[in-house]
Amino acid sequence: MRRRTSSTASAFLPGQTTAIIGATGSGKSSVVGLVPRFYDATDGSVLVGGIDVRELSQVELREKIGFVPQKANLFSGTIGSNLRYADEEASEEALEGAARIAQAAEFIAESPEGLARTISQGGANVSGGQKERLSIARALVKRPPIYIFDDSFSALDFKTDSALRRALKKETGDATVIIVTQRVATVKAADQIVVLDDGRVVGIGSHESLMGSCETYQEIATSQLSEEELR
Repeated sequence: MRRRTSSTASAFLPGQTTAIIGATGSGKSSVVGLVPRFYDATDGSVLVGGIDVRELSQVELREKIGFVPQKANLFSGTIGSNLRYADEEASEEALEGAARIAQAAEFIAESPEGLARTISQGGANVSGGQKERLSIARALVKRPPIYIFDDSFSALDFKTDSALRRALKKETGDATVIIVTQRVATVKAADQIVVLDDGRVVGIGSHESLMGSCETYQEIATSQLSEEELR
């Protein structure tokens, strides 16, 4: 996937994880919202598989994307029916595998009902972290070529966040993975980090390169991590 404008071009490539980081209001969600066409680019273009997204039907485009929004949303039903929202024909084995990768298997197993456990509208009867993990599992059930996680790990503790990202890296294979976050710990191991400031790209590179070249990234990183963690 590639976003192209008159002045910049950046590629989000299959098999790579690209992280987008910046302060609140820097434009992170706006950038990723261009991919599924929540709105259209006013300058330049967004290409998926070399095709401008505006040339694809909404159904065709969104079939290619597993999108997990900032606010995890669940529907009344069961855990299983929520996960199958992405693929009605998914097997129980596929649901269990997705839950395991999303670090949701343990709390699902705590209930005697397992995947048949009842979920209230909006997920009111599960915690914020559990909602996030089930939303991530739902995207994994779909197995699309593009995953977008829009600040989808914010309610997770750092241990769960780390375990989920490791499992996700193994599972997504040749897929394009885009992670939007404010957490430097979440982006450190990304293949590519895009730094935004007030709607502008101010840095692109690895954690190591950005620590030496991007003042905005340095400020974010040093405010969150110790000197040892920055290495």
